[in-house]
Amino acid sequence: MRRLLHQLDETVRGGTPVVYTALVETRGSTPQKAGAAMLVFPDGSQSGTLGGGCVEAEVKRRALRLLDRGRRDVLTFHLDNDYGWDDGLICGGRMRMLVDPVRPGDDVSYFGTLADMLAADAGCTEAVIIDPDTAGGGVLGDRYLLDRLGNVQAVRGSSETMPPAVAEHLRSPDERPRPYVAAGVSYLPCWKRCRLLIVGGGHIGQQIAKLAADAEFDIWVVDDREQYCNPERFPRAKRLIVDAIDTALSGLEIDESTFGVIVTRGHNHDEEALYHLAETPARYVGMIGSKRKIKMIFEDLLREGVSPEALRRVHAPIGFHIGSQSVPEIAISIVAELISFRNLGAVPESCRSDSLLDEITKTV
Repeated sequence: MRRLLHQLDETVRGGTPVVYTALVETRGSTPQKAGAAMLVFPDGSQSGTLGGGCVEAEVKRRALRLLDRGRRDVLTFHLDNDYGWDDGLICGGRMRMLVDPVRPGDDVSYFGTLADMLAADAGCTEAVIIDPDTAGGGVLGDRYLLDRLGNVQAVRGSSETMPPAVAEHLRSPDERPRPYVAAGVSYLPCWKRCRLLIVGGGHIGQQIAKLAADAEFDIWVVDDREQYCNPERFPRAKRLIVDAIDTALSGLEIDESTFGVIVTRGHNHDEEALYHLAETPARYVGMIGSKRKIKMIFEDLLREGVSPEALRRVHAPIGFHIGSQSVPEIAISIVAELISFRNLGAVPESCRSDSLLDEITKTV
């Protein structure tokens, strides 16, 4: 999204009009879901995608017509015989798209504020009027940019007054809701990015970092060996900490948006890392290893005073069961679990340590 907003700004400032299009509602099976965005340029080229060649071709055709008129609209497409037959995209779903022409000289402050809020990673929500009658006000296609507390930061449309229904159904982006529609308004949340703290810069940690960066996690890496924790091995890491595990994790800023993954080179380092992470506010803490190793570490930490409640939150062994054997496969299974927990708030029971902890606490 940030890239598209940058392109839009450069294009308009350069004297060329452009059409901003975004999926604001989907029902049934569709090639893309709400929140997807695309720019359409006067020559018919595009940046980004809304999914589906035939649908995109029709969006472009109608978008360029609206560009000539300078008029905003919300278009509806039914994915049946009309769109998708040639490309095999007869999904049977419905897509509603905001089409917003932007021409040189237009007020583009809305897009600039959205870009700034995304860059600040503060969490925000776009509210788009798709049914003014149901929303109780506004004009079709009006957009309101709201911060995480529901305060209006920018408006793009004909009405500066936000319909009361918008605030009534707004969910905080801190709760990571999926895009949704309520009372004639489409809500497109922009979540705050999650930090992924990888303790252990070995081969598995390196592969996890590559995949997780693509999945929009901010990567931090901790290792006590500079040859394993450096910009060459982790070129996309936001922070690299080379120090003893105990020293590196003591007092490290960890909040509710932090995910912690423990993949060090040995039992002692894993235990040391979990000792520091288990009772932090981290949203997720996971550790690699066999059930036998995890059992031994849990027993040690219980004796050292770490609470059973803290250990019950730990995901161990980490990773979805997909029969992983190679390092890339192990990393895929782990990152898939991280994405599942970030987006859905849950993982399969097999990835949790509850039953193992229950077994330990009977004897400790």
